[in-house]
Amino acid sequence: MDSLPLLADHPYASFLDQVEKPARYAGGEVGSVVKDWASVEARVCLAFPDVYDIGMSHLGFKILYKLLNDDPRTLAERCYTPWVDMEAQLVKRGLPLVSLESARPLRDFDVVGFSLQFELTYSNILTMLHLGGVPLRAADRGEDDPIVIAGGPTATHPEPIAPFLDAIVIGDGEEKATEVALAWARLKREGVPRRERLAAIARLGAVYVPSLYATRLDPDTGFEVVDRPLASGIPFPIERALVDLNRYPFPDESPTGGPEAIFDRMSIEIARGCTEGCRFCQAGMIYRPVRERDPEQIVDTVMRAVQRSGQDEVSLTALSTADVSCISPLIKKVTERLTAERISLGVSSLRAYGLEPDLLDELKRVRATGLTFAPEAGTQRMRDVVNKNVTEEQLLETAERVFSRGWGKMKLYFMIGLPTETDEDVRGIVETGARAAGAGRRAAGKGKPVDVTVSVSTHVPKPHTPFQWAAMDTLGEVGRKQQLLKDTVRPYRAVTLKTHEAHASVLEGIFARGDRPLADVLERAWRRGARFDSWEDKLDLAVWEEAFTHVGVDRAKYLGTLPVTARLPWDHIDVGLEEGFLAKEYRKALQSRLSPPCGKVAGMFVHHTNVDDAKADARRLVCYDCGVACDMTQMREERLTFLDRLGAHRRSLPVLTDAAAAPPAAAAPPAAAAPPAAAAPPAAAAGPSGARAPKGRGGFRYRFRFEKAGPMALLGHLDVVRELPRVLRRVGAPMTYTAGFHPKPDMTFSPALSLGVISLDEYVDLRLERDLDPAALDALVAAMSAASPRGLVFSGAVKLGPEDPSLSKLIAGARYALAFARSAIGGDAEALLAARCSAALSAASLPIRREIDRLAKMVDVRQYLVRAEVGGPEVHAALARAGLVGDLVALEVEVDIRGSGAVKSSEVAAVITGEPGEAPGAITPPPHRAVRLQLFGRTSPAGSAAGERFSLFDLERARRVKPAPERTPALPLAADAE
Repeated sequence: MDSLPLLADHPYASFLDQVEKPARYAGGEVGSVVKDWASVEARVCLAFPDVYDIGMSHLGFKILYKLLNDDPRTLAERCYTPWVDMEAQLVKRGLPLVSLESARPLRDFDVVGFSLQFELTYSNILTMLHLGGVPLRAADRGEDDPIVIAGGPTATHPEPIAPFLDAIVIGDGEEKATEVALAWARLKREGVPRRERLAAIARLGAVYVPSLYATRLDPDTGFEVVDRPLASGIPFPIERALVDLNRYPFPDESPTGGPEAIFDRMSIEIARGCTEGCRFCQAGMIYRPVRERDPEQIVDTVMRAVQRSGQDEVSLTALSTADVSCISPLIKKVTERLTAERISLGVSSLRAYGLEPDLLDELKRVRATGLTFAPEAGTQRMRDVVNKNVTEEQLLETAERVFSRGWGKMKLYFMIGLPTETDEDVRGIVETGARAAGAGRRAAGKGKPVDVTVSVSTHVPKPHTPFQWAAMDTLGEVGRKQQLLKDTVRPYRAVTLKTHEAHASVLEGIFARGDRPLADVLERAWRRGARFDSWEDKLDLAVWEEAFTHVGVDRAKYLGTLPVTARLPWDHIDVGLEEGFLAKEYRKALQSRLSPPCGKVAGMFVHHTNVDDAKADARRLVCYDCGVACDMTQMREERLTFLDRLGAHRRSLPVLTDAAAAPPAAAAPPAAAAPPAAAAPPAAAAGPSGARAPKGRGGFRYRFRFEKAGPMALLGHLDVVRELPRVLRRVGAPMTYTAGFHPKPDMTFSPALSLGVISLDEYVDLRLERDLDPAALDALVAAMSAASPRGLVFSGAVKLGPEDPSLSKLIAGARYALAFARSAIGGDAEALLAARCSAALSAASLPIRREIDRLAKMVDVRQYLVRAEVGGPEVHAALARAGLVGDLVALEVEVDIRGSGAVKSSEVAAVITGEPGEAPGAITPPPHRAVRLQLFGRTSPAGSAAGERFSLFDLERARRVKPAPERTPALPLAADAE
């Protein structure tokens, strides 16, 4: 049954409690932008075809979201694929899928733009279109329907999804997103017919409009290929868009918060493209040439992003960060700035030979979150086949350096199913991991932990790569090789082997090299329930088997060896590579021949890390004339400029000291990292004497009071705990941290609330580095509210002394308002509830069954229930303040909270209002909403209801409270206990 709405005017408000992670659909995160629809020319919905938790980490979304919202002519809102439980609710209720910012259906936007990151998300695109009120197929859309557009790496081979898309942006989307949105909206206002609008969009360049092209069958493969345009002036082939990254600085602000994202960190793109030329890697081919962001811009972006987001982890990302020309001095510069902020640094996609000793030392200083490497193949011959320019010696040297500096774990990524692979190459994967573990064990020293994880996936031949013509291993062959890996790893205790389900890889391979007839297979599978196919536990192979059979599509033709001379379903997409380049690289692979990295001197594995060495090396840079026309002179000059800007003029010898290796002590943030004046409270940085906290767990203790309503009431307790340090970082109020290798902000919260319970009286005790006078503390409270997500409001703070008891020793009880719709109670609601309250208080026991993690136990609510009565005007005023309005009747209840247990508001509601005579395990209250009105202490010992209640801010009385033993057995306090 539906509850009272938590979010005013939101179409999902009454049933969000019934779905998993309801905050996925609520919006209101810090950094989200809500613009007036009437003030813009074009409205864009950025639609990510996966769940919120994954989409929130996507870099392309962050770039486009800021670009579109920074332009006064456009707005961008977000939408993610609803999880299966929410989809069921929307279908059941006939409600549309809506955006996070304004809760408008997808059909109301001018543009719905999808990100094509992975072939197995295609079924989710159909889900979002259907739920959003947009016709599935482009051919069925009318004059008023939005244009459905897509971009991303998979957009370079889009034929299986093409019939569902109006247009597809090829290449970089920074310029095209705004251009297409404005052009489409303008033409629509002018009354131009839809087909003519699409032709105009196609003529903008770098935009593929599938409906404007004819197809034919290729006799060599049986594939349906794109043959020619159907209108004049339509480009053929379609060339990609390419932008100068430094004209589009990476955003330093984006939506942050809500349910924890899969990659819960601030990721910063430092380069696009790659010099290495791995023959299996599509991104390395389609994103050429390498474009590096200005390092000064990167450092500034990192520091602004940390302050504005409040994140405690930063990741520098590129296809191969170790091959960014100034990566060593860049990491040093970033770590200098992050160390004092206690911000962790992650560096993605490191190559095994990309870490110099001093670079590892820098990563150690900022608690780097993990070290992963991708040798890709287990023997040198196979590494030459795939053009992975790394030797066994370099990999083992890196393992020694990693484990000698105190890391206990190292992760290695490999693939099976590569062209020309033998069983010796497969066994070599595990043996390479074992040799790395051995080198690490010797370097770490006796008794130190050494764990090497070998993660093995299945190679999928991708379009626009030298391996696009290669066959994919059959399921049977993949299974045989995985068993060979498992047999080989048994003797090696220090090696952990992880393999991946191959059925999904086969489906990925079919759609990667697929043509338009697969659109019918996709729609059939979707209509029969295909959802979240990239999730191993959601992929339903039977549905796909039936769809292929029903449509009559032969899967084998997509997975076998393809003729190099044949026309392919993606040949009409020009990603900038010279004709014949990929075929030449394919032939070299079959001969186990390497192609050294382009853009480097032959024989070099990493770039020079200082100006002197770079200037002294006058050798020519390698170039294969792949078609992207790199300017090698400009590339060399740019690298010198970047090194000069970072101050990397001469080679420096690494020095590793105990101090350098230890976690940094708390320190004041550098001046450049200070928040803007408007964001910081007037005196938040220092107290009247400017006193600093002592080191370690010293600091200055404060108790903050806050409210959580609306979207914040839909967040779990751990999400709220994650949010508070972010708020303090945004306003420039440094916290002190716990001791240990992984220090955490030193804070203690009041008892957790169940999901969906509003609170007007929450508390947290924490330690700040600065001594704040009352005026500065009030200013800090106001600044924190301004820097918080919607629904989180700070209402006060007091400074604590060493004698003040902690919250856990002080809190003795809570008052709740339980609000019911009058219609749900019926009759004389007040009289009925009054009688139920009297009966509950007269009962000797009020048992109810509680389940936690599938374990059940009986709880006697009566042991905790102190008072229950019908609420008066004060309670109704509090409900209105909490956002609950309408014809309501309320109960006011008071319960004990003990150090070892408590009862939930829902359990109190159940035993008072549930139908008399129901079994304890089946008691269900009418739909209601709970509001925690007050947490308090008592002048009597904890566990006693006899004393007078007092505010947790009343420190004078709090100091007189003495803890006492529990008077009755109590329930262990669970994570969601109240």
